[in-house]
Amino acid sequence: MTRTDPPRHELAEIDAAALEAARAADVALAYAREVGLERWATYLGPLPDRLRDDSLRDLRGVARRTRAAYGPKDSIRDSLPEAVTEPLLEAIDRLIKAISRFDAHR
Repeated sequence: MTRTDPPRHELAEIDAAALEAARAADVALAYAREVGLERWATYLGPLPDRLRDDSLRDLRGVARRTRAAYGPKDSIRDSLPEAVTEPLLEAIDRLIKAISRFDAHR
């Protein structure tokens, strides 16, 4: 038996967290583009739309990819200001927790 995820709009907590993360990613992307940080602009480029539109299955991967920008050796925090990076980090962590809670209660 194959288990399928419900449509994202039926998962209010996850959808709201993903939309909040998308808004924070938009801010980080705009800043990276504004100051000419091409590497981070390229990395962040697809993330806001994917956070807004991806199915729950794909959203798990997008959340992990976004969180990976905060690596121990190479971090977005080294290039962008705290006022930009911390709201994204908080939003993506909330999204990951919401997805984990959903997975734990299935």
